[in-house]
Amino acid sequence: MKSAVIFDMDGTLFQTNLILEPALEATFEVLRSQNLWTGDTPIGQYRDIMGATLPEVWQALCPNHSEEVRKKSNALFHKQLIQLIKSGKGALYDQVEETLAQLHGKYHLYIASNGQVEYLKAIVEKYNLERFIEKTYSIERIDSGNKSELVQLVKTENEIKRGFVVGDRASDIKAAKDSGLISIGVRFDFSQENELKHAHYVIESLPEIMSIV
Repeated sequence: MKSAVIFDMDGTLFQTNLILEPALEATFEVLRSQNLWTGDTPIGQYRDIMGATLPEVWQALCPNHSEEVRKKSNALFHKQLIQLIKSGKGALYDQVEETLAQLHGKYHLYIASNGQVEYLKAIVEKYNLERFIEKTYSIERIDSGNKSELVQLVKTENEIKRGFVVGDRASDIKAAKDSGLISIGVRFDFSQENELKHAHYVIESLPEIMSIV
C-alpha cells in the first residue's frame, strides 16, 4: 500500500515571514511611485490571509484596483520573493531537512502549495529539496485554485492509498479531509488556533511528525 506525506510550503517547510515584508514593501513602493497606493504597506492584512489563493490575496490587498494592476503587482511581488530566496534571505524551519531525510525512503514525499511554479522552484533548488521530495505541485495546476483539488491531484497521479497532509492553514486541513488523508497542523508563524483545532494532530516542530506517522 503506497503511503505518502504531502507538505504545504509557506509557513510549513519554508519561513516565508523572513522574506514577506521586504518583498511586499518593494511591491507597494512601486505602487506608491505610480500613484496607485497611499499609506502603509498592508503587511498585517497579508499575514491574516496567508494560505488564500493568489487572486484572493490581491483582491483583498488591492480591492479598489483593476485586475491588470493586481496581476502586475503579483508579478512584481513574486520577482522580489524569488530574488530574496536566491540571495539566501529566507530559511527553512528548524530541522526540516533532518525530518525529510528521516521520512525519505519510508514514505513518498510531495509538496502541494498555493505558491506559483517559479517561486516553489526557487525554494526547492535553493535548499536542494529534490533529495527528498518526489514532486512539487503548484496551485497553478488547478483552474479553481482549490487546495483540496490540488491534494486530490497529488493523490490520484501518484496512486496514494493512505497518508498525511502537513500544513498550517485551514485549506491544508480541509484538503486532507476531502482527500481521505490524515491532517497534521503545524503551530508556526501563520497558523491560527481556530483552524488548527480541526486537524487530526497538531505539532510544534517538524520532528514531532515522526511520532505520528
